[in-house]
Amino acid sequence: MFTVPQGGGFSIVVHYNSGEECTSTDYFLVHPGSSDAVLVGTDQDRIGPGLCWPELAAILPAPEGAVGVTDPHARLLLLLPVLGDSAAPAEAVDAVVDALIAHGAPEGSEPLARRLLGGHPMWGAQPWWFDPDERSWICDGEHSPRQTPLGDHLSQRGRAALEACLSVTEPDS
Repeated sequence: MFTVPQGGGFSIVVHYNSGEECTSTDYFLVHPGSSDAVLVGTDQDRIGPGLCWPELAAILPAPEGAVGVTDPHARLLLLLPVLGDSAAPAEAVDAVVDALIAHGAPEGSEPLARRLLGGHPMWGAQPWWFDPDERSWICDGEHSPRQTPLGDHLSQRGRAALEACLSVTEPDS
């Protein structure tokens, strides 16, 4: 299990489960005082994708004084399976290449970065759109838990903290 601390008291907990009959990886968004939200689950329920590129890019820097996975390159590589964004920009390729090289991949890792940005094999890359009324990114993917706004189950204060954590803003026009 890995903890990827976020702002506003949030964390993404990565849980690897290796059993005799099933091996899965689950990514939970956790916050003290609220129920956890599943961002991604690779068991038979096939839950994902959980984040679009603007959200993932916003959470790469760790909050000051955070405990857990704080290196931005490690955070990117660890959270990359949560991503499934069919409109990931060119800067995403560069960021993944930099992270791969920082953790031992050879120069010329751009083809691997592009493949990794193609989304998890269970759900691929999906279209996302920003809902200005909800101030949240929404995913059109069949298996995505993000067909409704992330943080819908949170209190108003928790939702505001999540928005600040993810730097939820309208995309550039």
